[in-house]
Amino acid sequence: MLNGRPRQRQDVLFHLRTRSPHELWLVIVDASASTRRHQALSDAKGLLAQLFDDAYRQRARLALMTASGHAPAWQVQGLKASTGLRHWLDGLGAGGGTPLLAALGEAGRWLAARQKRFPAEQQRLLLVTDGRLKEWSGVSALECPGLLIDIERGPIRLGRARQLAAEMQADYRHIDELI
Repeated sequence: MLNGRPRQRQDVLFHLRTRSPHELWLVIVDASASTRRHQALSDAKGLLAQLFDDAYRQRARLALMTASGHAPAWQVQGLKASTGLRHWLDGLGAGGGTPLLAALGEAGRWLAARQKRFPAEQQRLLLVTDGRLKEWSGVSALECPGLLIDIERGPIRLGRARQLAAEMQADYRHIDELI
């Protein structure tokens, strides 16, 4: 037809586009009362705004959970990143307790169910916390690579976030290294 094509039967068959598997970024934000100290949550908001922009540009899917008050709350579950997250981020405030362990448990169950539905999806975890938990024991690692960003600030640092990252088998970074 055009320049002697098609020459073979393969040339006229429909081919699916090959594309890389989707990425899912699970972000858990500790918005407890202790994150108000020394502008820790404010600095984390700047970091999260950059993360949301990166996810939008890379067409990654986001799952977003906040851990504050009495129970964790899902904000977004597996949707494509959008500019609408900026409004949620502007309204994010700190207060209440730290249901971080409940958030990690719920996130683990949700990720396992999602992995069954989308086996090719690449999952990543980002946990933003100051690590100020009263106590914890037996935190299990999630089935995806993780990064814990420590937002603890102030003259006296407990350093529990580093210990939590080690137990979760996640990478550890302090927010001062990233800003």
